[in-house]
Amino acid sequence: MTTTSGSRSSHPPIRADAVPARVVARGLGVRHPSRRAWAVSGVDLVVEPGERILLTGASGAGKSTLLAALAGILDAEGTEVAGELAVDGAAPRAARSRLGLLAQDPDSQLVMTRAGDDVAFGLENAGLPPEEIWPRVDEALAAVGFPYGRDRPTQALSGGEKQRLVLAGALARRPGLLLLDEPTAQLDPGGAALVRAAVARSTADRSATVVVVDHDAQPWLPLVDRVVEVVPDGLVEHPPGWQPAPRAAGLTLPAAADGPVLLAARAAGFTYRGSPVPALAPTTTVLRAGRALAVTGPNGSGKSTLALLLAGLRAPTSGRVVASAALTGTVRNGADEPHRWRAGELVSRIGTVFQHPEQQFLTGRLRDELALGPLRSGEQAAAARATADALLERLGLTAFADANPFTLSGGQQRRLSVATALATAPRVLVLDEPTFGQDTGTWRELVTLLAEQRAAGCAVAVVTHDVDLVDVLADDRLSPAQP
Repeated sequence: MTTTSGSRSSHPPIRADAVPARVVARGLGVRHPSRRAWAVSGVDLVVEPGERILLTGASGAGKSTLLAALAGILDAEGTEVAGELAVDGAAPRAARSRLGLLAQDPDSQLVMTRAGDDVAFGLENAGLPPEEIWPRVDEALAAVGFPYGRDRPTQALSGGEKQRLVLAGALARRPGLLLLDEPTAQLDPGGAALVRAAVARSTADRSATVVVVDHDAQPWLPLVDRVVEVVPDGLVEHPPGWQPAPRAAGLTLPAAADGPVLLAARAAGFTYRGSPVPALAPTTTVLRAGRALAVTGPNGSGKSTLALLLAGLRAPTSGRVVASAALTGTVRNGADEPHRWRAGELVSRIGTVFQHPEQQFLTGRLRDELALGPLRSGEQAAAARATADALLERLGLTAFADANPFTLSGGQQRRLSVATALATAPRVLVLDEPTFGQDTGTWRELVTLLAEQRAAGCAVAVVTHDVDLVDVLADDRLSPAQP
């Protein structure tokens, strides 16, 4: 099998042979199982063939639910749908063969172990002959700037690289309706620009209708025809020339408070078993009390792996991660490497947000999720409940206190994961993309909360592609060397 490189100086357009779809929604509403409130309601929308629409709206407003309805994948038993929704005059489920979807979580869409096979999967299911499949695969991988060949194991990809791969699979199908949910949220700035350019090239001839959801609206404005905001009772269309307000404008944060080193990585690196190359090259850095470190850099450079090492959730395969006496305190046996600590010792000292927050939820209710860490670290039940309620209020989640964490939107799940990291009042916070999926209001609240933790003497490390977050919060910056 031949390979293709994503490092070409230019990327060919995706040749189009699709007919663009027409979307019509009249009074559309969706209510998820076990929820009293409607996720979306009163949606009236017409998208003409070949149009490109940007959907905006508050975190939890129902943007991803609306995309799922358009994709015909509202399959959960008990989901209630009101009103009308049609793609080319038929139910969306009947049009699945004509659409390409990039969901918010790319892992949920990966089905094969090799990158090229994953892109080819949909084409093979559509019955295309092999001599047509592989040129399409190569076109799509090149268009999104996928940096490896067809044989790259999907399990070896970073979150952003998986996002590019799933987009390649969607583009390879040459869909009549292209649905993109936060397609650049996990990408470095260069990768995000490349993906937007790939979408623009692939739809330049208006062969596909495009609906994209993105909280970072500004870069999409030159590429879309209309901007539509999802609001509690329907949709509001923004006028031509609309510009989003800068989310950091006027934001005043408490200052950093420089303190002692709490955690240090000493030439710490990591290689997954069986991999010929390291996931993280040897990296040296320190986390100081009262300061924030931003870990930035291109996708695949090992940022999330470094976060796992700093959080004590993996042991480095080379070098060490060492806690100072100020952080270890009364740790059993005086161990100074966090990965050797017991769960209760770890959770009370280092708070963590995973790249995929749903992987860290352990209970069936938000209130219980937030009380779990304090209870494990020795707090009394009443104090744990009080901590949970305060965090729910601070991060705008009180209305969902009794809801299952897995029923939240992606942005709400992210806020919940940050709250769980804060619940035990740890001295160190290690947060992977903490501002993913946030609207301007929730972004500002999260950033302010993290700055307060820093001012109180907490050491904060954020893995992020969010340039605004880096600009307003970071005291120190680190970009791991490319493995």
